[in-house]
Amino acid sequence: MSFEKESPNYLQQRLFYRGRKFNFDVHTLRLPNGVEGDWECIRHPGGALAVPITEDGKLVLVKQYRFAIEGRILEFPAGTLEPNEDASLTIQREIEEETGYRAKTWNYLGKFPLAPGYSDEYIYSFLAQDLEKLEHPPQQDEDEDIEVILMSFEEFEQAILAGELIDAKSIASFFMAKLFLK
Repeated sequence: MSFEKESPNYLQQRLFYRGRKFNFDVHTLRLPNGVEGDWECIRHPGGALAVPITEDGKLVLVKQYRFAIEGRILEFPAGTLEPNEDASLTIQREIEEETGYRAKTWNYLGKFPLAPGYSDEYIYSFLAQDLEKLEHPPQQDEDEDIEVILMSFEEFEQAILAGELIDAKSIASFFMAKLFLK
């Protein structure tokens, strides 16, 4: 199944907020079915995520404090694309900063919209293998509070099924990686 864009008829566009990582717009538009109204949208440059796997088959995850949910969540390393940056470069940088590992083998798993009800953000998902632990990993970003966690595929799947706090992009990418590795 392929995705075909159907642009609405934009009647008015208003920027409400320009932020460091995203913008918040409100649009008055006419949908392809003729309905008119206001829709809010977070405009985001996109993100890249890695499913890193160690030589002994462990998944490398991060437990990270997230202000929006006021707590720590288990997720795969990921980061926001810089302007005009290829997603593969974003994730190579982010995996080193967030986990202290470097991958020698990369496979593209695919891309998917993160929250299409209110955002245009896409996540580019990669499988990272043949990891080496960096002797001198780069500094984590100042605004990150991260703990690196190693889990087996079975442990992570059980955590998902048990309802542990894991973000949707990590769950989707985990299952994409499992299918890729079969």
